[in-house]
Parts: sequence; C-alpha cells; structure tokens
Amino acid sequence: MPQTKPEPAPAHHLDQRSFRDLLGRFPTGVVLVTAEAAHGPVGMAVNSFVSVSLEPALIALCVGRSSTTWPSLRATGGFAVSILGDGHAELCRLFATQGADRFSGGTWVRTPAGRPTLPDALGWLDCDISAIHPAGDHDLVVASVDRGAVTESSRPLVFHAGRFRGLAG
Repeated sequence: MPQTKPEPAPAHHLDQRSFRDLLGRFPTGVVLVTAEAAHGPVGMAVNSFVSVSLEPALIALCVGRSSTTWPSLRATGGFAVSILGDGHAELCRLFATQGADRFSGGTWVRTPAGRPTLPDALGWLDCDISAIHPAGDHDLVVASVDRGAVTESSRPLVFHAGRFRGLAG
C-alpha cells in the first residue's frame, strides 16, 4: 500500500493576532536586560534574545519602539543580561509591567561594568551596544559581550503560548 504524505494545515493571510499566536508556539528563554542610568537602575524583560557570533562574542535582542524603558537603557550604551531560571517567573512579570518599581525588594549585585544583575540568575553577560537596526515596530540591537559567568545550574524560565512553563526532565 503506498504511503501518502500528510497535507500541511491550510495557509491563510496572518493578521497581527494570528501572527503573534503562531510565533507563540515557539518556546523562548527569558532574560532581564538592566543598566545603571543617571536616575538609577533601569531594566526590562526580554524573550527575543539570541546569540549571534562566537568570534567576536555578540548577542542580539529585539526591543519594541513603544517601550518606555528602552530609551533609558539605550542612552547608557550598554547593559547586563541576566538569564532567568524557572524560579524567576514573578520577577519577570514585574519587569514586564509598565511603571512598576522593578528593583525594589530584590537582591542585586553589580557586574564589573557596574550594571545590576541577579545573583541567582543562571548566568549573566556584560554587553556594549554595537549596532541598532530599525526592524518594523522594533529595534534590533546587536551588542558585544565583554564578560560573563555561569552562576546557577537550575532549569531555565521558558515562555510558550503566552505562559511561563518549566522543562521536563
């Protein structure tokens, strides 16, 4: 009996909500991006974070142009990245809330460049902004990595289909 190939789901033009729902099926890790601005520490949660190059060491992230935090972060010229573990869901929600006092009540340490980072993050990176490229309603930020460390070995915080989830195993 001949094998038949399954048909893909029918394609249709994607409106913004459908596009967002479709991309939400791709699980992502979550990081905090933080810096020390003239008026104090600033930071935001980011799930569009990726490694770009090993030589030189580069990362990239995408930031919505509507972000009220991004202008302050951008003005510092660099930032720390804290890779979040599965115990950081509430902190991540706080950093995703506009107008929240994001640095209250937590324990923070400083990177060699003086940027705030979490002592219990899975790891951290000290980054300097190398390039910013307009990309639709976002900025694509490429940054060089100066220093970093692995600090914990717990499971990562994962975002999938609009929710934080844990990894099995």
